[in-house]
Amino acid sequence: MNEQLLLENIRGVLMRLEETIVFAAIERAQFRQNLKIYEPAVFGAFLEGESLTGYLLRETERAHARLRRYTSPDEHPFFRGLPEPLLPAMRFDENPLVPNTVNLNAELRRAYEREMVPYFCAPGDDGQYGSSAMDDVAVLQALSRRIHYGKFVAESKFRAHPDDFRPAMAACDAAKLLFLITVPEVEERVLKRVALKAETYGRDPEGRAGQDKIDPEHVVELFRRWLMPLTKKAEVDYLLQRGPAIA
Repeated sequence: MNEQLLLENIRGVLMRLEETIVFAAIERAQFRQNLKIYEPAVFGAFLEGESLTGYLLRETERAHARLRRYTSPDEHPFFRGLPEPLLPAMRFDENPLVPNTVNLNAELRRAYEREMVPYFCAPGDDGQYGSSAMDDVAVLQALSRRIHYGKFVAESKFRAHPDDFRPAMAACDAAKLLFLITVPEVEERVLKRVALKAETYGRDPEGRAGQDKIDPEHVVELFRRWLMPLTKKAEVDYLLQRGPAIA
């Protein structure tokens, strides 16, 4: 099996992404919800109809696209029409994924702005709009990479047990595929690991009461309620596009 699909390698990537998400969420949670930054054009015409967070996310992606970030199979942009890379193209001969168009970033962004931020950030407006938007970009990009890495997970699961998956893929049976990819005990281990990381990284180092940076349960629910379902959707959508005939 391709080295990128070995479970121990996938676990290593996913565990590092967990830490990136926990740290990014801690950073965003230091500010209030500041919901104004998600409203289009509130901060002026220079945003070209975007919200403040959307504008910063788009400009960040434009810069990253020039450095060929989105030519990598594990990276997915939120915006279309990005500039061509300035650096020479890289070859990904070892990319194990079948060509596909699965990109859940539009759904992720809606859920993040409307549901996740109101859940793990304190209500209100503290005026820290620029800092909040910068942290939003970090959280969104980390969540996106974690979600879309589900394609590698799905490919690994398929190659390990192709005969289990082929009938459901041939029938385009999304419910059956969801059942096949779901391993409750693994999900529980992930949630326990995330809880420990959030508690460790979010604790005040001097142990002062009330000074913790984030409620660990909020991070756990971020994974349970939003990240895991979107990841599994990416897996199922990929398998449906992949088709059973390809070895």
